[in-house]
Amino acid sequence: MKGFQFSDYIPPEKKEGSKFDQLLNIFQQLLLMTSGNVEQALAYLNDLDRRYGLTDDQYGIGNFVEEMKEKGYLTEQNEEGTLAMTAKSEQSIRRSALEEIFGKLKRSKSGGNHHTPYTGVGDELSSDLRDFQFGDTLEQISMTESIRNAQINSGVEEFRLMERDLEVVEKEQKTQTSTVLMIDVSHSMILYGEDRITPAKKVGMALVELVKQKYPKDTLDIIVFGNDAWQIQVKDLPYLEVGPYHTNTVAGLELAMDLLRRRKNKNKQIFMITDGKPTCLKEGIRYYKNSFGLDRKIVSKTLTLAAQCRRLDIPITTFMIASDPYLKQFVHEFTKVNNGRAYYSSLQGLGNMMFEDFQRNRRKNIK
Repeated sequence: MKGFQFSDYIPPEKKEGSKFDQLLNIFQQLLLMTSGNVEQALAYLNDLDRRYGLTDDQYGIGNFVEEMKEKGYLTEQNEEGTLAMTAKSEQSIRRSALEEIFGKLKRSKSGGNHHTPYTGVGDELSSDLRDFQFGDTLEQISMTESIRNAQINSGVEEFRLMERDLEVVEKEQKTQTSTVLMIDVSHSMILYGEDRITPAKKVGMALVELVKQKYPKDTLDIIVFGNDAWQIQVKDLPYLEVGPYHTNTVAGLELAMDLLRRRKNKNKQIFMITDGKPTCLKEGIRYYKNSFGLDRKIVSKTLTLAAQCRRLDIPITTFMIASDPYLKQFVHEFTKVNNGRAYYSSLQGLGNMMFEDFQRNRRKNIK
C-alpha cells in the first residue's frame, strides 16, 4: 500500500467519529482497489493496521468485521464463511464517493432538476416576476409585490386588490437528461504501476448516486469498453476490473448511441473516461488491432462516429487521463468533429471536472 496516508481516506467530519466509521471509510477505499474482494481488502486493512496503528486494545479488526456483519455490510456466502459485500455495502460506497467528490448534496424535492434558459410550465419558481395572466395558478402569485402594487394604485384608505395589481413568480422550465457513462477497461488503465481504474469507478459511482438523489427522473446508463463494449449495472461498479484488452472506442460509442436512441428525452450526452488511444475494431467475428500508434483505419472509424453523434445532437465529453502530446492531438480532433468537450485530467481532478460539466449541461437545452 505504497503512498497510503491514513488522513487522506477520512473525511474531516469523520476524523473525530467512531473507530468503526473511520475504519469503514478506509475499508471502502480498499474494496474499490480490490474490485470487491473482501478477503483481500481485509488483508490490506490488517497490514495498514500494523503500519499505522488504526486500532487499539479496546477495538480491533476482529471487532470491526463483526460489527460490519451485524450492521449488514458483509455477509457469509457459504459454509467456509467466505465474506462478501451486501447491497447496503455497495450503496454505502456510492454515497461515500458522492460525498468525497461532489460534496454533500440535499435530495431535491422535484425530479429532473435540469434548468434551461427558457421560462414556461415547470415545477420550480424562479426569481423573475411578471404581470398576472389568465391560467396562472394561485401559488404563483407574489403576495408581497401584489399588495404593494394595490397600495400604490388604490391607496391605503381605499385598499382594493385588483387583477391589474397581481404579479406572479415565473416558473422555470426543466429538462430531463439521459447520460451514458463510458469507462475504459483496457489493460493500459493499470499500466506502468498507476491505478487509473479505481478513480474512474469512484467517479462513476458518485455520478450514479448524484443522479439517484438529486435527479431521479434522469437516466444514467454505464458501459465499459475493451476489445468489445457491454453494459453493466450500478451494482457491478465496485467489482469492475481491467482486462487484457485493447481499446475499442468504436464499440463503446456504438453501444452508447444505441442506448440513447431508446431514450425519449431531448437532452442526451456521453461522458467517456479513457487513458489511451483507440487500438481495436471488430470486423465481423475478427478483431483488427494495432497498439503501436494511431492507426488510420481505427481513427477514421472513431471520428466518423463522433460526427454521427454530433448530427444526432449527442455531445461527447472526454476525460483523458493521459498527457502524451500525440494523444492530446487525437482527442482534440475527436472533440472538434463532435463539437463536444475534452478535459486532460489528473486522477485527483477527475471528479470535480465531471461534476462541473454535468452541472453545465443541466443548465441548458442541448439542441
